[in-house]
Amino acid sequence: MRDTTTSERATAFLLGLLGDADAERVRRRIGLRPPPSDGESGESEEALDARRAVYSWWTRTPVPSSVLLWVLEEDDPELNALVWRHLSADDAMRRAIVRGIPHGPGRRRAVPLAESVRREPEPPVPEHFSRFGLVGALRACRSMDPARKAASMVVGRPGWEAVALADEERALPGYARWALAVRPDCPPALRERFGSHAKFTHRVRQSGVVDGPARYATTWNPADRVLRVLSLGRTMFPARVREAEDVLRPLVREHLGDREDAWAVLAQLVGTYYGTVPELLATAGAVA
Repeated sequence: MRDTTTSERATAFLLGLLGDADAERVRRRIGLRPPPSDGESGESEEALDARRAVYSWWTRTPVPSSVLLWVLEEDDPELNALVWRHLSADDAMRRAIVRGIPHGPGRRRAVPLAESVRREPEPPVPEHFSRFGLVGALRACRSMDPARKAASMVVGRPGWEAVALADEERALPGYARWALAVRPDCPPALRERFGSHAKFTHRVRQSGVVDGPARYATTWNPADRVLRVLSLGRTMFPARVREAEDVLRPLVREHLGDREDAWAVLAQLVGTYYGTVPELLATAGAVA
C-alpha cells in the first residue's frame, strides 16, 4: 500500500502555496514525490489504497473538535460518515449526523445518510432529557457528565435558539453552560455570554474550539499534524481550507521562498517538530 509520509504530505501542502513553477522545481531538487490524489474518479487500485490509508489515518488522529465541524459544514453524506467514525467525534456530532442536521451556513435541507451510517443507532437519549425535556435537563445538571449528555441533545438551530432563550430568562447552571460552550457549533454570541474572560477563552481553546482554520494553522501544534490535516482540507473542508492557505502563504514566501536548501531543511525537520507551523517555517529558513 502506497502512502506518503507525514513529512512528504506536510511539505507538499506548503509547496502548494509557493506557485506551480517554483514548487515543481523545488520538489524535483529535494526528491519529493508528486502530491497524492485524495479522491478522483477513475483512480487506479494503487491510488484507491493510498486514499483508504489517508482516510484511516484521518479517523485515528485526534483533531480539535472545530476541525470536525468544518467537515460537517460541507453537508456531504460521505464526509459525515468519516466524521462519524472519527475518534474525536462526540455524541452531539453523531446525533446531528444521524438526524440529517445541516451545518453549512444558510442550509435547511436534511443531509442524507451514507450507507455505512444507516445501520448505526443514534447515541442514547439521556434519562434527564426523557423526564424533563431539553431545558429541564440542562437546569437539572449538578456535575459534568450529566451536563455533557444533556448538551448533546442540542441539535440544529432550533435547539440553540431554545438554549439561548432559556439562559436569557434565567442563567443555566455552570456545568451546563460549560458543556454547551465547548461545543464547536455553539453560536459565538452565546458562548461569549457564557464567559469572555481570558481564563475561560483559554480553557475553551484547550477543549478543541478553534476560531477558524487560520488560527488552527498558526497557533496549533505539532506542526506536522496540523499540516497533514490541512493537506486534506481540499477534500474534507474545501469551503474553509483557503483561510489557512491565505494566512500561511506569505509566511512560506518570507521564510522559504524558492530556496531549495530551506525546503530541504524543512522536509527534514517537519516530521519531529513540535512547535507551530510559523515557528517551523522560521526555523527552517534560519537554519538554511
